Amino acid sequence: MRGALGRFRFMAYVVGVFLLVLVVAMVVKYAGGHDEMMRVVGPVHGFLYAVYLVLTVDLAIKARWSVKGTVFVLIAGTIPFLSFVAERKVAERAREGVAL
Repeated sequence: MRGALGRFRFMAYVVGVFLLVLVVAMVVKYAGGHDEMMRVVGPVHGFLYAVYLVLTVDLAIKARWSVKGTVFVLIAGTIPFLSFVAERKVAERAREGVAL
């Protein structure tokens, strides 16, 4: 489970950062009229989020999370800053040996 937790934590940070970059790209696109940044960042974030989903489900199965806890962590990758909060909560619970 340690490897799954490490992979999840890494992807939670990466997805969180790219989500913030995506928000900036959206502002640039809609406020500035330049969509070049969005053309690159959008698909990259989408791919990374798909990897995040797979790694989260892998960890959820290994750690025997509840469906509710799993869904919360999966959705966390779609809300700015929430993936950072979810990563902290998951790491804390894993250290305690408690499932979500």
